[in-house]
Amino acid sequence: MNEQQAYPVGVTGKPWGSQEKLEWFQQQTIKRSYNDEVLKKIHALNNDFDIEQYGALAIDEARYPLFIIKTKNFDVNKKTVLVTGGVHGYETSGVQGALLFAKEQAQQYSQYFNIIIAPCLSLWGYETINRWNPNAIDPNRSFYENSPAEEPVALMTYLKSLNVELIAHFDLHETTDSDNSEFRPALAARDAEVHDNWNIPDGFYLVGNTPNPQDEFQTAIIKNVEKVTHIAPADENGQLIGAKLSQFGVINYPARELGLCMGFSDAKFVTTTEVYPDSPIATTEQCDLAQVAVITGGLDYILSHEVNL
Repeated sequence: MNEQQAYPVGVTGKPWGSQEKLEWFQQQTIKRSYNDEVLKKIHALNNDFDIEQYGALAIDEARYPLFIIKTKNFDVNKKTVLVTGGVHGYETSGVQGALLFAKEQAQQYSQYFNIIIAPCLSLWGYETINRWNPNAIDPNRSFYENSPAEEPVALMTYLKSLNVELIAHFDLHETTDSDNSEFRPALAARDAEVHDNWNIPDGFYLVGNTPNPQDEFQTAIIKNVEKVTHIAPADENGQLIGAKLSQFGVINYPARELGLCMGFSDAKFVTTTEVYPDSPIATTEQCDLAQVAVITGGLDYILSHEVNL
């Protein structure tokens, strides 16, 4: 099936220009509040963390300030861990899971690591429940030098200013039914390419970095997440979202080549989570807890295997 024919913006077979992107933007509506659901939770952590603003989105700087949550007393002798959520604004548990980790778990790991949490990168995307930013750009394909997307640029610029070495990066995402109902048809229309629907995995899975998969690290995370929610089985082709399984619950992508968030740094341990909030056997709470289990499972693995912390 060619989803281009079904999409209400643009002409089939013709890539979008500025007019089509504007038309797409004008069709988007605010569906929830970044201030109420995210910003208030960030500021509630002010006594226990250093809260720093590292930018704001150009579409409305007052409404969309970007914040980092940092463990106090940064120590140059500690390794630094990065947690990112909401790179795709519509992937709710990535945002809420990052905030839950900050609230309930981050402090106990701060004796071993400096921890930086960017809980919501795509603020407009969060409010409009969107994968793209206002310019119809996918932030999670835009983590590279001279990026056209302001969300990745703001984070990368901030981290560069800190001059810290990352040992780990956890990028928190979801795979939802709307990937097939909205995103892939929109992508096909925007780029004038065919993007057939994929089988949405029922359950949790991870995406590792092809050049540096860190298989044992991913295994430890999967085992920890299994305590919270179910892991997605492979489809009839032994794949998840069209990619071959590298182990149970894990596929690999060439992160830097694709401009993925998890690929922009040289961190030794990186992973991208994929929670399935539309599963009939997973609750919202389980989805958020699964994101937390990823981080704690990964950090516990690093603590038990890295001698030079």
